[in-house]
Order: sequence, then structure tokens, then C-alpha cells
Amino acid sequence: MSPTNARRLPLVAAALLCCAAPARSADTEWTGWLGPQRTGFVEGYQPPATWPDELVKQWQVDVGTGYGSPLVADGRVWQHGRQGENEVIRCLDLKTGETIWEQSDRTPFKIGGGAEFHGKGPKSSPALAEGRVFTLSITGVLTARDAGTGRKLWQRDYSGEFGQNHPYWGASTSPLVDGDHVIVHLGNDERGALFAFDAATGEEVWRQGKDAAAYSSAILIEIDGVRQVIDWNQRVLTGVDAATGTQLWETPFPQVSSDQNMPTPSFHDGHIIVGAENRGVRSFSPRKNRDGTWTVAEDWHQKDVALDMSTAVVRDGLLYGFSHYRRGQLFCLDLATGDVLWSGPGRTGDNVTFLTVEGYVLALTDTGTLQIFAATGEGYEPVATYKVADTPSWAPPVLLEDGLLIKAETTLTRWGFVAAGQ
Repeated sequence: MSPTNARRLPLVAAALLCCAAPARSADTEWTGWLGPQRTGFVEGYQPPATWPDELVKQWQVDVGTGYGSPLVADGRVWQHGRQGENEVIRCLDLKTGETIWEQSDRTPFKIGGGAEFHGKGPKSSPALAEGRVFTLSITGVLTARDAGTGRKLWQRDYSGEFGQNHPYWGASTSPLVDGDHVIVHLGNDERGALFAFDAATGEEVWRQGKDAAAYSSAILIEIDGVRQVIDWNQRVLTGVDAATGTQLWETPFPQVSSDQNMPTPSFHDGHIIVGAENRGVRSFSPRKNRDGTWTVAEDWHQKDVALDMSTAVVRDGLLYGFSHYRRGQLFCLDLATGDVLWSGPGRTGDNVTFLTVEGYVLALTDTGTLQIFAATGEGYEPVATYKVADTPSWAPPVLLEDGLLIKAETTLTRWGFVAAGQ
């Protein structure tokens, strides 16, 4: 959830950047919240032997407020934001930042009390697949557009069924694309459902349950040979057959008073890891029984750290997260035991969004600082720190071949790497 700006650094010739750029096996493609697999891991990225001393601003564009991830494919960038009473989706040239197209929908929204500083969103990250871009408005309206032209293909609004079609502080769950389906939990604080829509037509394929919508986003995994959507709503953590919408299992993990269900669950080696505001971090193991039913066991419950709004990432059997205890601190947790292996300094901020690459974790704090630290359980080992924003930076970054995209409070900035010594 939220914003970022960007510190101005002198522009240098593009020729300086080539020697700093890590080698990639393929062009950058970042198609949704936490990337194509919703893990935060940047596939095929070869980190530089030495991270650059500084970053250079290549371009900056006003794209409005909002927390959504930039999307990248085929040399283009798609960004969802708010300008005035409109939510705007725009497509930009990745190299220059020039606008290719932009479209908008009027989306008035009243902010729930206590969250005024978070703004009116949008809080959901869009998704890109098969030439279509899918957005979920702060008011819970799902829209599909042609990614090449911006033409609206279809739109689904369930406010006629649910009344208010979003939880109190606005819809923040991010659409999940699974082949021909777009999956998203719609509803409000009283009732809702997990839906699958036909990606081409918007027709409802299946819906599951009647649970109220939380702020978490679903993930798609496979356990015991069954592809399933893991949905954390206001009442339970549940597994749903991805093809049919049939519920396979559930385990209680409700919101408690004002402690909301917000982070996206993580998955590792058959275990689902969920952290909750003031409720620690837990690991669950769903298993299919011989008779086709499912059972869920809790592996461990770590109470010394907890996830508020920040989603954790997994690398090599370790969970890297940001606990809201001690006014915010990074931590590393052993997924086999639940033990906290190390914690960073306190008073780091309110939120962090993560990426992982081979050997490193990238952490963007809401204070506008990007930290790169070694992916190890041995201790907190920062190797590079960059100031990339002057205002809160809640939107997740995107790692490019030669730099980064950073969504700020009202701007999107492309930062480039500068070689050491330049």
C-alpha cells in the first residue's frame, strides 16, 4: 500500500550504464504483484560482482497516486494510478517514459477513518497476460483492457450484489491470472466470495464461499498434485481447486478487531507461511488424505516477529520479512523451525516491499530507501543502500537489466545503475 518520490541525481551518458548492468538471460518481464510467479524472485537475473555506487535518474513521469506495481513487458511499462477522482491506467515506453496511451474511469472514493494518510489508492497491483491488462479499482471494480491500445474489453462490478464492493479501507487484493482465468476475492467486510472470470470475456466461471474480503492477495500453488488457489479472507486461510473452485481445505485465521489480514501468504516446499498484524508468523501444511479429503497441520508459530502490511519473500529455505514490532525491523526466519536467525535495527519504517535475486534481497522501505543485503541466515549484511524517494514508497519496485522502476507518491521514475568509480 502507498507512495514514493525520487532524489535528483545528475544524468550521465547511457554509455556509462552498460558496464554496470548485470547480464540477463531474457528481456525484463514483470507481469503483476510480486512478479510472474507471485514470489518476488527475479528469474534469470545475474547480480553484478559489485553493486554500483549510485543510481542515475533516466526519466520521471507523473502517474498519480497509488500503490500498484509497475508492469513491464516488450519494452513497455503499464502503471495504474489516481488523478483527482479518476483512476488512470497508462502505457509508457520503457526506454523514454513517453506515454503510448492512457485511459481513465471515474472512481470516487471516501477514505475510511484512520487511514487518511494512505490516500485513495488504487491499492491493488494490476496484472498482465495474453495481451490484456487487468486492474482492480479501490472500489472493487475489475476491468480488462487491451494492453496494446488501452481499449476496454470488459468490466465487472458486484456492488449491485454486495452493496459496498470493498472492505473498509478499500480493495487492495491483486488479481491473479491463471491461464484463461482471472481470480480475485470481491466483497466487503460482511460478505463476499472468491471469483474466477474468463480472461477473454469476463464471464463468471466459478465462485467459492461467502467470506468477507480481506486485504491479502491470493497465490497459486501445487500440493500433492493438486493446483490450488490459496486465499486468506477475513475468516480463514483456505485452499481452492484452481480449475473448479471447489474448496479443498480451510484453517481458522480470522481478523481480530482492528488487526487486519493483509500480507500475501508465502509458499515453500509444501508449507504455507502467513504473518499477521500482532499475531506473529505461522506455517501450515495441508495434506491430501487417501480418501481424497484434506487435513491441515500447523508446523510452528513464531510470536517474536509479525507481519503487518509487508509481504515476506522466500529464498533457499529462509523467510525474509519486515516485522512491525520495534517500530519496524527486517528479519530472517528459518522456515524449517520458525526460529528467527537475525533481526535488523528497529525504527526502520512502517512498510517494506521485497524482491529477491541470486544471493541477495532487495528491500524498499516506505521512507524511500532501497537496501540490498546478502541472502544469508548468518546475519544482517547490507551491501548497498540507495535513496530513491523523498516521500513514502509503498509500491513495489521492479528490477530491470540496468536499473530499477520506482513508483513514488505521484511519479514513476526509472533509475539506472552507474558503474563503480564512475
